[in-house]
Amino acid sequence: MSDLSAFSLAGKRIAVTGANTGIGQGIAVAVARAGGTVIGIGRSAMDETARLVEAQGASFLPAMADIADCGAAVSLLNELMASAPLDGLVNNAGIIRRADAIDFTEDDWDDVMDVNLRSMFFLCQAYGRNCIETQRPGRIVNIASLLSLQGGIRVASYTASKHGVLGITRLLANEWAASGVNVNAIAPGYIETNNTEALRNDPGRSKAILERIPAGRWGVSDDIGDAAVFLLARASNYMHGVILPVDGGWLAR
Repeated sequence: MSDLSAFSLAGKRIAVTGANTGIGQGIAVAVARAGGTVIGIGRSAMDETARLVEAQGASFLPAMADIADCGAAVSLLNELMASAPLDGLVNNAGIIRRADAIDFTEDDWDDVMDVNLRSMFFLCQAYGRNCIETQRPGRIVNIASLLSLQGGIRVASYTASKHGVLGITRLLANEWAASGVNVNAIAPGYIETNNTEALRNDPGRSKAILERIPAGRWGVSDDIGDAAVFLLARASNYMHGVILPVDGGWLAR
């Protein structure tokens, strides 16, 4: 048994997609606080995340790829795993499109599904295959949503994609748990990110949302980051196929 805390990520290399801002950045910094090395995967500059990670005394490696380009993202992940073992993968990258269902376009459907579900699955596949072939344990944390469990309003493709994340997380847990690959997901509540800016700027919607959250506040990226560390660490060894809500009590209401 290791002398390290069950919540430590010391000596672990963790890849986080969409680590440039918001929840992804919060997860990267939380991994760093727990002692892990962070590999940030995304298409945008991650300089701010690198500074925040390095301020924790940890290392940050940017790896550039457009997650919407599934082939390029998977190729990059395979290259990273060929260069050194990867102890965890956090599939955080995601986009959203808002329109009434009656007006929703095929482009807005396809764009969201490509990033949120298609690439997420094939990144999981590549990582899981590597773990199983090399007989190494691994951790996958997928970022689901409250809309994995509810319908939402005006976000048809996002809701469909996040329901898919929930289902794929459970399926992969069923297939890979016995091989030592833990696959779980976090369902963030209403978090202060770019994706929720439109809601926070709508006084009526923002008021209605806050009135339902027992904690009485919007979540912040650190709330999700610390939950991700738990699912990446030894503390969650016997957890497979879990969808962990981090929502200020929203679902309990």
